[in-house]
Amino acid sequence: MLAARGCSLDFKTIRNIVKRFAARARFNQENGGCADAMLDVADCRVVISVDGGRVRIRKNKKGAKTKKGRKRYTADWREPKLFIIYVVGKDGRMDRKICPIMDASLNGPDSIFALLSFYLQRMNLGRASEVVFVADGARWIWDRAVPLLSGHGLKPEQIHFVLDFYHAVEHLSDLLELKKWPQAERKNTLKKHRQLLLQGEADKVCDFVKSITKNSKSKEVVRERNYFLKNKDKMCYGQIAKMKLPIGSGAVESAIRRVINLRLKGPGIFWHEDTANEMLMLRCYYKAGRWGLLQTMASEPALKKAA
Repeated sequence: MLAARGCSLDFKTIRNIVKRFAARARFNQENGGCADAMLDVADCRVVISVDGGRVRIRKNKKGAKTKKGRKRYTADWREPKLFIIYVVGKDGRMDRKICPIMDASLNGPDSIFALLSFYLQRMNLGRASEVVFVADGARWIWDRAVPLLSGHGLKPEQIHFVLDFYHAVEHLSDLLELKKWPQAERKNTLKKHRQLLLQGEADKVCDFVKSITKNSKSKEVVRERNYFLKNKDKMCYGQIAKMKLPIGSGAVESAIRRVINLRLKGPGIFWHEDTANEMLMLRCYYKAGRWGLLQTMASEPALKKAA
């Protein structure tokens, strides 16, 4: 495409330009650039969701090269963490007039939550009318979610922590399969307790889970039981649904697919860690509809802000 426009650049040059573009944007972001371009959430209903994907990271091995002069390498799976922040209207649907904010990192849970905290501070989250944090049952998420939202001046009644409804139903289905009941009985039981969850009767569902797992020594069964008991306080689906707020984490799962799966993950695709981190940032801003902001961040030196 570039050659057709009379711009002949080799692969390495293009790669270096892209990497430097991303590095300048991140540097400017971290040093106070584009402070006025963040999302204004005053009197808005804000939803925050976090999840992880999978990419293969290439690391060169020590020792002799191959006969073709190439370095041997390993390509282990790593989990990039990604978050999305978006606004919902009174009908509970994502407000398409306001571009969401997405970002991601390969540097672990503490890094992605520090990055998320940075964005929340920049958008003055305390001015929001409601804040919903929705995610699956991963402990690395929930161990950090409550401290994250405690320092923004929001009242407790303004913050809602929600376990993804569809993950909860999936875990209930897995538990019933472990009990090896007849298929018809499993189906009817799942349907009944799915409705109880939607009606806000999480206590009844947890009591049922305890009753069918009593005295069980199976690690799988105990794991599923603990999943419900640890997350019972986040299964307030009846209340959340009445408020027309999301009870599922479909937005972040869609973001994982669009940002990671369709670009960084695939057969025979391996990444160096620094390149993957840079591509994650570029892809997040592009898919969030914020490429213009990224260009500004990459072109305006942060030193001007510091001065």
